[in-house]
Amino acid sequence: MSGKLVGVGVGPGDPELLTLKGLRALREAGEVFVPVGDTGEIGRAEAVVRAHLGEDAVRVRRLLFALSDDAEARARNWTNAAREVAEALRQDTNCAFATIGDPNLYSTFTYLTRAVRDVVPEVEVDTVPGIMAMQDLASRSGTVLAVGDERLVLLPFTAGRNVLRSALDGFETVVCYKGGGRLDEVLEVASETGRLEDGTYGSWLGMEGGEIFRLPEMLGREGTYLSTVIFTRDGEGGRRV
Repeated sequence: MSGKLVGVGVGPGDPELLTLKGLRALREAGEVFVPVGDTGEIGRAEAVVRAHLGEDAVRVRRLLFALSDDAEARARNWTNAAREVAEALRQDTNCAFATIGDPNLYSTFTYLTRAVRDVVPEVEVDTVPGIMAMQDLASRSGTVLAVGDERLVLLPFTAGRNVLRSALDGFETVVCYKGGGRLDEVLEVASETGRLEDGTYGSWLGMEGGEIFRLPEMLGREGTYLSTVIFTRDGEGGRRV
């Protein structure tokens, strides 16, 4: 026997965007795990969890994940994290893992689940969906993501110039996630395809220092890792509500 492992999407960073189902899962879990980077700073997921749990935040346990390019360090952290979660599961404790956005989209939870199953193959895994950054940015900027038979494609900044160019040429709405350090590349391709004016940029949504700009305003500026860009077809920052 083992406890259940639940991946809880806590949204892009604004504590008010945690769903009621997600909050219930966090409150009912015997252990609540949150990811922490090499620097040890409180991340977005942990900040949302602590904002809601109050005194129950003593149940929060931090799992270290290396953010560097050191493959050996990353593998070691995955193994250590899986063992820590497995220890709690073997005590028949239901565990929650808080992740920004949604646990089934570009999420640390996917990798954690694979590592935990190597240790506890019989573990039952469930997920609670979360609001994603593109939804939050669309709401805050008044951008309509798609209407009628329009198509939407989602890709990471790291997909490369050719993939982005193909998406901007072929889809009405294009959303770029994570890897804002390559924003210059996105700006160049957007300009080359005539879609620079279609873009809206957002970072640190719902948190201190949060920013939203029309994409041309980002020329000459750096993007953050967890930033989002939305392209829609109507120009002037995209289609608006």
